[in-house]
Amino acid sequence: MRDIQSTVDWLLNGVDDVVSRELLEAKLERSQRTQTPLIVKLGVDPTAPDIHLGHTVVLEKLRQFQELGHQVVFLIGDMTGRIGDPTGRSETRRQLSKEDVQKFAETYVAQAGKVLDRDRLILRYNSEWLEPLRLAELIDLMSRVTLARILERDDFHDRFSQHFPIHLHELLYPLMQAYDSVALKADVELGGTDQRFNILTARQIQEAYGQEPEVGLFMPILEGTDGVRKMSKSLGNYVGVEEPPDEIFGKVMSIPDSLMVRWYQLLLGERPETIQQRLAAHENPRDIKAELARRLVSRFWGEEWGRRAQENFDRTFRAREVPDDAPLLSWRSEWAQIGAIDLVAGLPGVPSRQEARRLLTQGAVTVDGQRVSLTDTVSLQPGSWIKVGKRRFFRVQELETESR
Repeated sequence: MRDIQSTVDWLLNGVDDVVSRELLEAKLERSQRTQTPLIVKLGVDPTAPDIHLGHTVVLEKLRQFQELGHQVVFLIGDMTGRIGDPTGRSETRRQLSKEDVQKFAETYVAQAGKVLDRDRLILRYNSEWLEPLRLAELIDLMSRVTLARILERDDFHDRFSQHFPIHLHELLYPLMQAYDSVALKADVELGGTDQRFNILTARQIQEAYGQEPEVGLFMPILEGTDGVRKMSKSLGNYVGVEEPPDEIFGKVMSIPDSLMVRWYQLLLGERPETIQQRLAAHENPRDIKAELARRLVSRFWGEEWGRRAQENFDRTFRAREVPDDAPLLSWRSEWAQIGAIDLVAGLPGVPSRQEARRLLTQGAVTVDGQRVSLTDTVSLQPGSWIKVGKRRFFRVQELETESR
């Protein structure tokens, strides 16, 4: 069994901040002495159906608590989700229906199960205690914190000072999230750095209800594949956990080398010095990155798919070979001489001539390894291959010999 100090060091690897280390040590010591696992909480408002690697940073830390035998509670905010976390918002969120929240929750849990051990995961919904809350109990909860305290959070403060509307139900959000910790008697709560106000409020409310406050672990925001901005679907710099294995592998291989140490630390729990030592020993950065890509594919799809994705990448981008499973196109006589735009517009997955024109203008199309421009005439023959973008390939099927 790990000693307390080394356990805390391991758990705090990659953590942006903790409130507080001393309390975490005390809780772990008591847990070890009494053989009582800690209750470790992650609250998620399922306001979108898909998660990407940025979301898995906190899931990786939860998995580490699972490995230590603690009770990890994956809390679906089906009640708080109907309000929507006002964090970082300059306007009121659209309220989701109960049906939308439930649908998103099912998808989110299934995807989170790619990182967490589902057999050791406790799944709860905060409607269990928030929906039956009586008015007198809600008034009691609201009496535990002042309006001045709520307006301290940056988003509320900024909206108030700029005379943007703040609806009363939004002010309840941090109180509802805090009451989740009271209902669960949470020992530890995880969240991104943007959740600092909510988690600190939960500690305050727990003490007001006579409970020991939870430890707040704040995880950093993961940079996207561009290496600069936070990972976001809207910015297009994300890697989705349900994307095809080859897509995940290729996207990870596209990240700048400067991001490798951080991704290893936040997504796989590796210590930074381990990767830095490998780089200092002049190990090929490309090989280190390929290992990162393979391990991430394996986490979401299994070891076999991780191995295949690496083999496909090596064939495609190192040996310049077309993947074995590239879609086959039956050769047609008119392809002996065809305009580039006619060819590309007729490929599967290219929706229009306008899109074909865009791809050709951007130099995103090659035939047999040669880049094709908008005005080119292309000669295709059986065995030719076409590449569109970075990872889409088509092979022209060989002519079949007719039987005599």
